[in-house]
Amino acid sequence: MALEVKLQAFEGPLDLLLHLIDKNKIDIYDIPIAVITEQYMEYIRAMQKDDMEVTSEFLVMAATLVDIKCKMLLPKEVNEEGEEEDPRAELVEKLLEYKMYKFMADELRERQMDADTHLYRKKNIPDEVMTYEEPLDYEQLIGDANLAKLNSIFQALLKRQEDKVDPIRSKFGKIEKEAVDIDQKTEYVKNFIREHNRFSFRALLEKQYSKVEIIVTFMVILEAMKTGELTIEQEENFGEIMISSNVYG
Repeated sequence: MALEVKLQAFEGPLDLLLHLIDKNKIDIYDIPIAVITEQYMEYIRAMQKDDMEVTSEFLVMAATLVDIKCKMLLPKEVNEEGEEEDPRAELVEKLLEYKMYKFMADELRERQMDADTHLYRKKNIPDEVMTYEEPLDYEQLIGDANLAKLNSIFQALLKRQEDKVDPIRSKFGKIEKEAVDIDQKTEYVKNFIREHNRFSFRALLEKQYSKVEIIVTFMVILEAMKTGELTIEQEENFGEIMISSNVYG
């Protein structure tokens, strides 16, 4: 039996699908795709007869419904969690979202229409009323509090603040970053090598003024060893480390 179609204006394919779902009293979470697809195609054919320039959105939705209908005939796919995937899930999500926005639009439209029936007038409250402030009753505000109670509350607040202070970290001084120019330190080490040619590692480090300078100097020595400019010798374990220059003779 052919579907009798009475054309009406639809805002889009989702609007048409919602119309078919409401008309057939269908559960939106369990859409009979075969039935809906058949009725949707009947509307599309009627729309084409009435207007050949049917918007592409309706045709794309028709293709989508046919694709879902085909997937419903195949064995259901299983996702990573071992659950069967419903080919209609994405379409249902779009329909619910569209239905929510459509309801909100209708609600706003009704409020706009109702707004025409409301009239407002400006405030005409006298200035003395606007600026009036109720007198403050200090006795009622203080209540049964006295100086002893206020002092105990104050001391409790001070104690609470003291408890928040870390007794160890609060005594730490401010740590400031010490800047050492590695290029300047490299030039310093090269000059030291030129002057001494062979020297102990300890003698070089003793001329540094801070831990950061010692670390940077150590890095410069390692780089010179890597490039073959220096030779490192140590005759015995924990003995003196001697450095010889391979560049400056």
